[in-house]
Order: sequence, then C-alpha cells, then structure tokens
Amino acid sequence: MTTPRPKRPIELWDQEKIAPGESRDIELKMGESYSGMTHSIPIHVRRGHEPGPTVFVTAAVHGNELNGTGTIRNLIRDPQIQLRKGSLILIPVVNILGFDRHSRYLPDRRDLNRCFPGSRGGSMAKRLAQRIFDEIVNRCDYGIDLHTAAIRRTNFPVVCADTSHPDVKDLALAIGTKYISRGKGPHGALRREACAVGCPTVIIEGGETWKVQFNVVKVFERGIHNALIHLGMIDGEASYHDSQTIIMKSRWVRAERGGFLEFHVSPGDTVTVGQKLVTIANLLGREELILTSTMDAVVLGMTTLPATTPGEAIVHLGDLNTAVTLERKRS
Repeated sequence: MTTPRPKRPIELWDQEKIAPGESRDIELKMGESYSGMTHSIPIHVRRGHEPGPTVFVTAAVHGNELNGTGTIRNLIRDPQIQLRKGSLILIPVVNILGFDRHSRYLPDRRDLNRCFPGSRGGSMAKRLAQRIFDEIVNRCDYGIDLHTAAIRRTNFPVVCADTSHPDVKDLALAIGTKYISRGKGPHGALRREACAVGCPTVIIEGGETWKVQFNVVKVFERGIHNALIHLGMIDGEASYHDSQTIIMKSRWVRAERGGFLEFHVSPGDTVTVGQKLVTIANLLGREELILTSTMDAVVLGMTTLPATTPGEAIVHLGDLNTAVTLERKRS
C-alpha cells in the first residue's frame, strides 16, 4: 500500500452537513441517462458522537450480486448498529445501472470492478468508478465490499484479502469467517485500488447471483458486526470460530467430458486426496467418469449447473496443505 491521499471530510457531502450522532440518507449523483435524466445511487451515512475510523460497506458493484444488498438493508434497520465512534457509509447498490438491467455489467458492457480508480475523461465505466472512488473511498479508513459467486456458480462465504499487508490482514481476521482467501484481487478491482491508496479493504463473498440467501446474509452481517466491534465503533462481543484458515492457493477442477453431474460434495466441505467430488455420466446414466480431489482441500465454490461440457469449471478447491491456520486465544 502506498502513501494515502488526503481524506475528504465526512461532515459535508454535496453541500449537506452530517453532524456527529446523526444518520442521513443521501443520493449520490452518478451521471445522466440516454434521456438526459440524472441517475443516482442511494447511500446511508451514520456518524458516532466520538471521533473514530470511517468505514464503507458496498454491495452490488456487480449489479446482479444481491446477497450484499440484502445485508446492507438489514444493517440500516439494525438497532444494534449504534455507532459510538467514527462513521459508517452503507451503499446497498453501487452499480445501479447493472442492477436495473439484472446484469453484472454496465450498459457499455464493461465490468465496473475492473475500472477503479477511474478517470473523469474516460468511458462511462471509468467515470462512474472515479465518482465512487472520489466520494466514497477517499473519505474512508477501511472498506468492506460484498460479493457473490459469478453467474451459475455458488461460493462458500469467505473473506478475500491481501493478507501480506498487516492492516488488511487484521481486518480480514476480525471479520471472523472460517476461511480467508489470500490475494490482491485483479487490477482495477475496488478492493485492490482502495488498498493502493491507503484504505485497507477486503471482500466478503458468498452465495449466488440474483438471490438474497438467509444463511449467507447472516454470515455477512455477523462479519460486519465483528469488524465494527474490532475497530471500536460499536459495543458488543464479537463472534469467532476457534480457528481461522488462510488459503494461499486454490484451483478449479474441470470436466474431462460432457454429461450430467452428480455431486458428492457441497460448498464448505473438506476433502482428502482421492475423495470423490462429482460423477459425470450421459443422460441415460451410463459411461460414468468420477472426478476426485488431488489434494486435501476445502470446497470454496461449485457450479450450480447440473450438466457440463469438457473444460468447464466444476469444483473450486482451496489447498489445505499450503494453508495457514491460526488458533484464537480464549479470553
């Protein structure tokens, strides 16, 4: 992470004053539609009475990934989120144009999460990314970005974080998921570029597109509560696993033939070398091919399609042989 830019103040936002102890719903203007109408994204800003860190929580940077949207809507209405210190910026839908079209992408067919930090004179995606980066990231000390798996896949809830940086690692561990996937993320991703300007940011990822899944949302909510407690922003007792594992390497198991799938594992399962993962057979149930694990691993994600063709990704395995497990001390 490089030297951070000077932070923008939280007190004033588009000429609106947000005082300590106040909560405010605001509309952040993002640009204009083909008809010339202004389009905006809704934001909830909450300030504690005492000084402290400013944290953003974003969802639907990919417009069809809605578990985070459901999570943030719950957080806004959660009576336990009584900020004692600092400020919280909650954005249930970042990519409002993709959301309106039930699409991962923007109308210009670009992936917003490959366009940060953006530019004022670039494409639609670059301009929107620049606006979000300037108005959100540059006001914050920490960030949590909520995602799901890509289309036709599902993920076990994990934190994705660049754990080579101490502040990012601390935030990732504080969220409290059982597994953390190590990595910086792709160039242009919100979390990578936020970290690059001195705002430690992680992803919590889980579930499927186009859904708000109760069990996934509960993991997201608990993780955000844990992070706010860790940062001293709210009171309460964090909820953690006895141990947390940082996954250093992962790989997708791919189909070697086409056919119908019979799964033998689920997201979150641990498997050993040689254990059956999936059976592929033709539509009559004949000519079976069994795919097995080549490592001791945790199932991080899977396809949700019941059929496949050669080369398609089926099961995402996190290598436990190279992983680092940290035991939590009981107080």
